[in-house]
Amino acid sequence: MNRSFISVILGGFGGQSGPAMEIEGEQIAVDADGVAQALEDASEIIIVPGYGMAVAQAQQAVSELTKRLRDKGKNVRFAIHPVAGRLPGHMNVLLAEAKVPYDIVLEMDEINEDFPETDVVIVIGSNDIVNPAAQEDPNSPIAGMPVLEVWKAKQVFVSKRGQGTGYSGIENPLFFKENTRMFYGDAKDSLNALLTRVD
Repeated sequence: MNRSFISVILGGFGGQSGPAMEIEGEQIAVDADGVAQALEDASEIIIVPGYGMAVAQAQQAVSELTKRLRDKGKNVRFAIHPVAGRLPGHMNVLLAEAKVPYDIVLEMDEINEDFPETDVVIVIGSNDIVNPAAQEDPNSPIAGMPVLEVWKAKQVFVSKRGQGTGYSGIENPLFFKENTRMFYGDAKDSLNALLTRVD
């Protein structure tokens, strides 16, 4: 019973495989001002919540940010991966409790093709479910796993506590891509800082 939901769902994923692809580039940090400016300039926004949002109990701040952005006329939606969180529907329950409208919360297969037309993606406490290595690296332990293709958006901001890896323990090339910026810190604190800059 101690196995996490993701390990059960992934089954054969996460085992030993060949050498991982070399990752080029560096992780570039951004502050709340930088994220706020990008959101101000954006029309199409997708938020990808993960286990880190639950741990930080950041869903209320996420809900408030969503409300403010929608009040500005921006199209804000949520992309939910089937194994985000620690049990099926974990993210949906948290967002519903925080009063996020259910009609803007979409499953992976409903929204994945929309990332290329998206101005800004905010990834909150997700790692493996947005890892392009699943598609690009045949030797990756998660090769073949369906993932949210956030890297196809114009800009990606990743809210995470630090530079560590996700549940699978593998590095994520998303964090090194030219259109990705790392928004380090506790998700709740980061989002509250962002809220002071988005009115």
